Amino acid sequence: MSGMFKCLAPGAIGVKATMEEALGLVQGSGFSGLDVNARDLCHLVDERGAAEVISLFEGHGARIGGWGLGIDWNGPETDYQEGLDALPEIAAAAASVGATRVTQWIPPASDDLKFRENYRFHVERLRPIAEILKGVGCRLGLEFIGPRTMRTEKPYGFLYSLQGVMALTESIGTGNVGLLLDVWHWYTSLGAPSDIAALDAEDIVYVHVNDAPADRGFTEQIDHQRTLPSETGVIDLVGCLKVLKDLGYDGPVTPEPFSDRVRALPDEEAIEETHAGLDKAWQAARLT
Repeated sequence: MSGMFKCLAPGAIGVKATMEEALGLVQGSGFSGLDVNARDLCHLVDERGAAEVISLFEGHGARIGGWGLGIDWNGPETDYQEGLDALPEIAAAAASVGATRVTQWIPPASDDLKFRENYRFHVERLRPIAEILKGVGCRLGLEFIGPRTMRTEKPYGFLYSLQGVMALTESIGTGNVGLLLDVWHWYTSLGAPSDIAALDAEDIVYVHVNDAPADRGFTEQIDHQRTLPSETGVIDLVGCLKVLKDLGYDGPVTPEPFSDRVRALPDEEAIEETHAGLDKAWQAARLT
């Protein structure tokens, strides 16, 4: 299978389920992909073997979307080293079942480090991680955080735009680091469609989609107060999807609304409403 696909991240809409329970919820929902917890996936591969796990996903009509890095990469040195030591086994297990898209967000400001020192710190910490992932065929997608409200209370600003994070991927220099494009952060960082069109398909590892409250300007948007895709029309999701289609992006497109209203819904209803919002933009962008 190729092309963009609609992917579900259960936790992003308040659905708490084991991997197998989540596969059951995905089946017949309209979603054709599922994000996974890498440690849980590693345990499942150890218990059942890669072939059986692959069959499990195929049997539910689901592709694996991505997995979060899940190590303390920017914490104390001892914690960082523990994470590095654990990563090869986790990444190899994930790669054995085709889970090769790894994601991590980048803090847009710092309490302690000025820009240049912080930039060097990110390169030094992320390069060894990227090298481990590259060794098993995994890619790392870095996510910039766009809202101005995430930076105003911090003494030192850092990367908060598509261009800034793409520069960081170049500096890491391993060839397997790209972008996690979240349309919320693209919008709140004053992104334009031409910013996305300037990329190559292989620059984009993963995509998050959502919408923004209509009663706030972009400088007032608060990171975890979003809406479902297509809910308000503030974010030009259809335009973004069209650009991604033209680029030839072939990965997950995953709603991440962080909506208290959606989190309060029963699981099946939350999934149904989330898919409906994404599908509205999907159809408008002529992706089927």
